[in-house]
Amino acid sequence: MVVNGSAAAADGTAGPVVRVPVSLRVNGTERRIEVDTRTSLLDALRDALALTGTKKGCDQGQCGACTVHLDGRRVLSCLTLAASADGREVRTIEGLERDGVPHPMQEAFARHDALQCGYCTPGQIMSAVALIEEGRAGSDDDVREFMSGNLCRCGAYPHIVAAIRDVATGGRRA
Repeated sequence: MVVNGSAAAADGTAGPVVRVPVSLRVNGTERRIEVDTRTSLLDALRDALALTGTKKGCDQGQCGACTVHLDGRRVLSCLTLAASADGREVRTIEGLERDGVPHPMQEAFARHDALQCGYCTPGQIMSAVALIEEGRAGSDDDVREFMSGNLCRCGAYPHIVAAIRDVATGGRRA
């Protein structure tokens, strides 16, 4: 733990900046960074590791744009402290493809035209992959229920549901 100077606010309420080393296994690669203890996993991924596929949407845990997998479970990276992820496995949208081949969910999103502005797409895809791995894609209603943490419901949403059901019923890898 490293304490760097003082980040005191004008009213004197803020304390010193405390930095801690964090080791993450990100998309199969060991990564070591040092972060302010207040740094979110989202900011660590985007700013310290230059993995900008995970999007910062509302930054309040309401939109799901920042969804990543932590030890195989989906989490909102904007609400997860990077320090709390120390020693854990993180999978981001960049980690879905293998050997240059898109993940079947990425292919299904493209095939079903489930991309509109694309801003929420990485979080939608990460949640969709987890949804299938959790065995919760039995029906369109199941998909809508278990995707409810991903707020965007633009014109592409019916296509997003179709893409998820396609992968769920097509026997493709999740």
